[in-house]
Amino acid sequence: MVHYLLALGYRIPDFEQTGSNFGADLEHENPFLIDIGRGTMIADGATLIDTDYTSTSFQVTPLSIGPRNFLGNAVAYPSGGRIGENCVIATKAMVPLDGPVRSNVGLLGSPCFEIPQSATADDRFDHLRTGEEFRARLRAKNRHNIATMGLFLAVRWVYVYAVTLLGMAAWDLYRGNPVLVLAGLTVATLLLSLAYFITVERALLRFKPLRPRYCSIYDPYFWWHERYWKLMAPLLGMFDGTPFKGMVWRLVGVGRRLFDDGCSIAERTLVTIGDHCTLNAGSVIQCHSMEDGIFKSDYTVMEDGCTLGTGALVHYGVTMGQGSQLRPDSFLMKGESVPAHARWGGNPARAMR
Repeated sequence: MVHYLLALGYRIPDFEQTGSNFGADLEHENPFLIDIGRGTMIADGATLIDTDYTSTSFQVTPLSIGPRNFLGNAVAYPSGGRIGENCVIATKAMVPLDGPVRSNVGLLGSPCFEIPQSATADDRFDHLRTGEEFRARLRAKNRHNIATMGLFLAVRWVYVYAVTLLGMAAWDLYRGNPVLVLAGLTVATLLLSLAYFITVERALLRFKPLRPRYCSIYDPYFWWHERYWKLMAPLLGMFDGTPFKGMVWRLVGVGRRLFDDGCSIAERTLVTIGDHCTLNAGSVIQCHSMEDGIFKSDYTVMEDGCTLGTGALVHYGVTMGQGSQLRPDSFLMKGESVPAHARWGGNPARAMR
């Protein structure tokens, strides 16, 4: 990923390869003015904003992120961010644009406030980050990633081959009743796609649910978990807002009798969703974290009648009581327990009147 971004125009001088420097869904506007310091790790959903717009014009300015920082999920980092080095920016936190330059602290919330850099310092995996052990593990991780790429391509090749066979069969029948044949091909392709990708996902899990884990990102389990992310069933978004989405979630191990208008769930079998829940568009249930180079995952439970507002994000180890609500664009932190029929909101989320 680092070499790909360098080819796009990013400036990453003297970069330190960690094997997980950048997550998925990275967005930028002008790659040629982005400078990222050594050892910085950026999680999924980051947006690097180096262009400002008005009603008549725009301005492009350099964007620099200092060394040894960690950006959590869904962080929007603008030009002029007052971040120095060795900071942990929490999920959905607002990067400060004024005041002193922050270094060696954690930043949480929107607007953000300082917290200890790590709530629980854990040095048990430090020996995996340096020396020959680190280099050996990084080489092994690269080999594992190459195998994942090959498996991903093979899965997609078999899918294209199966769809092609369906198309050839429809072509043979086309002269009989074209309208009926095309309609049948459309339905058959949809059903085949769902059955195939869901089977691949469940087979990768050996048809068993995931279990909570706590390990280094240089542990082979984490590499396997990354492979699981790459091979999760796609195409589920086409059912957003329809009565069929609950049925599809059930097939991959989530809840039942719910309304989902576009929720994203990364670890589907770690999530328990009760009856009559509502998941609004852009909401996220994320049962993992990679802070400090340590992979942590745990169960998340939503009891009957819960509601996730638009753009809300729920972290791991969370329990939402029966009938509780999380307001739009809120961030419910790890380990929180929301009482029954309570209404929480904000970043970080807390009880509201």
